Amino acid sequence: MDTAVDPTKRSSLNYPQGNSLSYFLNQTSEDSVFVIFLVAEFCLNRTKPKSSLLMLQQVEEGKSTRKKSFFRMGLCWGSPADNPTPSTTGHLSSVTSQTASNTISSGTSRGSNISRSSGFSALSGDEAFPNGQILPTPNLRIFSFAELRAATKNFRPDMVLGEGGFGKVFKGWLDEKAPGKNGSGNLVAVKKLNSESLQGFEEWQSEVNFLGRLYHPHLVRLLGYCWEDKELLLVYEFMQKGSLENHLFGRGATVKSLEWDIRLKIAIGAAKGLSFLHTSDKQVIYRDFKASNILLDGSYTAKISDFGLAKFGPSASQSHVTTRVMGTYGYAAPEYVATGHLYVKSDVYGFGVVLVEILTGLRALDPNRPSGRHNLVDWVKPYLSDRRKLKSLMDHRLEGKYPSKAAFRIAHLALKCLAPEPKHRPSMKEVVETLEQIESANEKPKEPRNRSARHTTSRHGRQPLQHQSPLAPKHEAGRAYQNPPRVR
Repeated sequence: MDTAVDPTKRSSLNYPQGNSLSYFLNQTSEDSVFVIFLVAEFCLNRTKPKSSLLMLQQVEEGKSTRKKSFFRMGLCWGSPADNPTPSTTGHLSSVTSQTASNTISSGTSRGSNISRSSGFSALSGDEAFPNGQILPTPNLRIFSFAELRAATKNFRPDMVLGEGGFGKVFKGWLDEKAPGKNGSGNLVAVKKLNSESLQGFEEWQSEVNFLGRLYHPHLVRLLGYCWEDKELLLVYEFMQKGSLENHLFGRGATVKSLEWDIRLKIAIGAAKGLSFLHTSDKQVIYRDFKASNILLDGSYTAKISDFGLAKFGPSASQSHVTTRVMGTYGYAAPEYVATGHLYVKSDVYGFGVVLVEILTGLRALDPNRPSGRHNLVDWVKPYLSDRRKLKSLMDHRLEGKYPSKAAFRIAHLALKCLAPEPKHRPSMKEVVETLEQIESANEKPKEPRNRSARHTTSRHGRQPLQHQSPLAPKHEAGRAYQNPPRVR
């Protein structure tokens, strides 16, 4: 079981911790011996913080070469030639072979050039691996703090995209020919850790360890990171349309309501992203699936972001993993909240909540609604199996332009995802298949019979939409990278 960090005893970030250790403990028994000695050496020597990230690389290198001297001599690391000092800039690691070999090489480039091989291109991975891939170690570019400061105009306030418990997210431009030139080069999102954040380091490290290894068309691309002194930053591909949360619940002239076909496309894309995580050789439980973590590119392709709470799934002999209860109220599965038992299908419950949000245009949790309706699922679940009652719950901004049969099928699918017992929920693979069947039916949205009734409130008392946080940015892209309050 994970142990909560006592903030009164945590003096500095000088030791490996968080999800990287979860990765280490999931090695084979032979590898575990190597890993334990490696972790001990890093902790005993009180190395610099970057070492906890480089451990992951060195573990893989040690496993692939099977250094016998290590096991003969204990903490005998071989000659300096066998263990070069990794660069503080350039790539954390690069995969020299995508097929038979798992050999890892350290990047040594100190230049600031943007390289396609580093995964900087937001398109190259999706085009080469349409079904996704998992790398043995993070393949990321290491940025200098000076680069990111220039890219964001010294983290200027008008460059802020969003703000949350982790810190702030800034818009930036990275151009190898004209670094930091506003409006030129590659548009990126730069997440900067709040130095006073207690949980930020662990979540930052989890992002690197998980998202840095995962490539899929429906996962946001993590391009690189920066760690200098106490400065922790992450660099992502920029998502032009912001978050699903903003489109469903945002207000103002810049927020465009989503048409039915776009909502269905987003649901399918997000489902494919989760399915990829669940069906990989080493299952990943996302643990915090919600509308604010679904980002949209220029064509409304959905991509899952924020892997700060991700966990590896249970072994073949186990049904769940036991961990601290962390996530977001309203989306977290009931068995997880009650017991700390985390199942792969705990993510499916969260997906069911998002489906209900897509149908109704209402937040999963809203204290501004009347008593008894604060929790969306508890309120509307009894109505999802009734066609007539479902119609009164549908998002009024759709203006009745949606296929009623398709809406009812999605409501029925949401009910399955929200089953109290994990074993009764469908797998995400089955969810994808069902949604694609609904899409292939290609039933055209119907025009409402009474067009004058489009702005009336439903009999279930729809309340005016409220922003979830007073920290919400003023423009559309501002909510894309915001971290709402989580279960702690």
